[in-house]
Amino acid sequence: MSRVAKAAITIPQGVEVAIGQESINVKGALGALSLALNPRVKVAQDGGKLTFAPVDDSREADALSGTVRQLVNNMVIGVSKGFERKLTLVGVGYKAAAQGNKLNLNIGFSHPVEMVMPEGIKVETPSPTEILIKGADRQRVGQVAAEVRAVRPPEPYKGKGIRYADETVVLKETKKK
Repeated sequence: MSRVAKAAITIPQGVEVAIGQESINVKGALGALSLALNPRVKVAQDGGKLTFAPVDDSREADALSGTVRQLVNNMVIGVSKGFERKLTLVGVGYKAAAQGNKLNLNIGFSHPVEMVMPEGIKVETPSPTEILIKGADRQRVGQVAAEVRAVRPPEPYKGKGIRYADETVVLKETKKK
């Protein structure tokens, strides 16, 4: 059996988990998330713990039990604490401004770039060169952060562009005669 699936999930205070026939719903202070269940994984709730087990001895069921367990764990953490990604802008004159659910970027193009955030995602700019993307769904937070970064990824010679806060950019040496 998957080692990940063997660990039970402890449900924190203020989080409600409802297990249906085909989906599992998690509701908390930061929102509600839902996940379609696979018939090869058996989910059981006893008290304040969730356990996951494969239905049969197949390799796919074993792998899916660990995957479903981790996805549900991310949902529980997301509705209780939330997830965030921090991006930094590197470059002279590069700045970002959040206005409601919109993010305005001035990053060296001849025009400002405006991005509309999807439902459930909040964006903040603590300083003009920092962007904080927050939400309950870990996958959506990461996807939105990747889309913002893709507008102007760091270039390899000076490192200018949008990068993750924990990302290190290896700079190339310029060509010499």
